[in-house]
Amino acid sequence: MEDTQDIDAIAMLQDPVRRRLYAYVVAQGREVGRNEAAEATGVARTLAAHHLDKLTGAGLLESGSRRLTGRSGPGAGRPAKVYTRASAERSVSLPARDYRTAAELLAEAAEEAGLDAGLCAAARRRGEELRGSAAPCGDLDEAMRTLAARGYEPHLEPADSDTADDSRTDPVAATHGAAAPGAAAPAAAVPETAAPARVLRMRNCPFHAVAERFPPLVCGMNLALLEGLLGTDGPVRARLDARPGACCVVVENSKNNDH
Repeated sequence: MEDTQDIDAIAMLQDPVRRRLYAYVVAQGREVGRNEAAEATGVARTLAAHHLDKLTGAGLLESGSRRLTGRSGPGAGRPAKVYTRASAERSVSLPARDYRTAAELLAEAAEEAGLDAGLCAAARRRGEELRGSAAPCGDLDEAMRTLAARGYEPHLEPADSDTADDSRTDPVAATHGAAAPGAAAPAAAVPETAAPARVLRMRNCPFHAVAERFPPLVCGMNLALLEGLLGTDGPVRARLDARPGACCVVVENSKNNDH
């Protein structure tokens, strides 16, 4: 083989400690320092530093430095080394296969022929086939497990108020916010103890390479696939909300969720 970089990089994860450190850094979606990684994986800091640097040398992680205290100037301390997942993809196929080129050619042909609707219909059917006879996804925790099994790397985070749609906007709260000074509060105001809205975002797009070249086509396909997989008439729903470096789909509670 002419190029063994991918094989060598993936082989670095054979060591269980190295694999735990890599998995922890990836799961955070942010810069991680040596102390944090060591504590999270239960190894000594010096050992964690050794393995993190090995992973960086192999191209699986990227490293930088910043002050973790949040302060600057004299007395702020020295910058600490931090790590994030590398953006480069690594894959090994024996014998060699080139599915990416095939996917890009098919996407190009579909886009030129205006086959977006047909592609989305096929993707939705495939999602339904993957779900099988199971009922639509019951809640965000179940959706997280389903998406994690398919490599999306989902995580929960607070919903953005500026992207919240009508199904998650409380009309009483909106009316109360616009009331004149001194006006009585509506009797049906939302309790302050109400749980904040949460959404599922995905750190990984399984179709990233093709989505970069054909974003509208592939993101629409991805949404349709997840609609079929999670269901469209249950307590959760998928919708498009593209962000740099993340999956274009977000999953949230729907208006059908009575909980």
